Amino acid sequence: MVFADATPLWLAWNLSPTLIIGLGLLIGGYLYAVGPLARRERWPERASRRQIVAFLSGAAVLVLALLSPLDALGDTYLFSAHMVQHLLIAIVAPPLLLLGVPAPLWERIVRGPYARGALRGLAHPAVAFGLFNADLWLWHVPALYDATLANESIHIVEHLTFIVFGLIFWLPILGPRNIVARIGKGTSVLYLFLACQPMVALGALLTFAAQPFYAPYVHAPRLWGTTALGDQQLGGLIMWLPSNAPYLIALSVLFFQWVGDHDQAERAASGEYDDEPYELFPSDPSAVPLPANAESTAISPEV
Repeated sequence: MVFADATPLWLAWNLSPTLIIGLGLLIGGYLYAVGPLARRERWPERASRRQIVAFLSGAAVLVLALLSPLDALGDTYLFSAHMVQHLLIAIVAPPLLLLGVPAPLWERIVRGPYARGALRGLAHPAVAFGLFNADLWLWHVPALYDATLANESIHIVEHLTFIVFGLIFWLPILGPRNIVARIGKGTSVLYLFLACQPMVALGALLTFAAQPFYAPYVHAPRLWGTTALGDQQLGGLIMWLPSNAPYLIALSVLFFQWVGDHDQAERAASGEYDDEPYELFPSDPSAVPLPANAESTAISPEV
């Protein structure tokens, strides 16, 4: 595919120095912190391989969203492509980044009682939920949305708020245990279920609109035979369904963990588990108790 300016799609990468430097500092700073800095300061808890993979995956999602041809496609041609970009920035990347931060790194980032108090306040479910969804709806007001496409500085602010408030949204579930009080798994299931609703409402508003809301896409060159209204409806469907997929996946995992925890607790309360765990291959066979009705027999050694 070729854009209107004859640039092949696969070559339309965003090589903005600001973005490249910012993402480079994010990735480089993290790798330095969990590597040389952790060894020098002898952190009691080092970042696991799973945490490193999670953080780098989140950073890779940001690279895909901000530097790849998806950025040019969404900014210049397709509202639906812009919705995919927002999905990656605001919903997919933040939980991956949070999953990658070990406790000692949190302690270095959030220092002092005021900073910790502020983080605890932001991690309150009502605050985190309200800030993220208010920010999401605000930037989709037509006047503000059109301004982001006309002014690159406003566009950068929009993306930064998506990332920041996306991180804040997940703090009640994935925040540092040594600083914030995480909500329980059952409450997390409810929290994520409720989080789907503002996205559904906004997606439905865009999908069932009788006319396109955003002027830049009305006048944009058409790709693949789309219309401005059809493109907006597709963007609304993306926000309505795929945008909720990360919430539903996390909700399902937490739900089954919650049910499993309750099952374990009920079994323990009913005395189903012994005080001492049974060992299939005990280190001291003589210490294994015999059943009460078993007859003890001894075998005389052969002389």
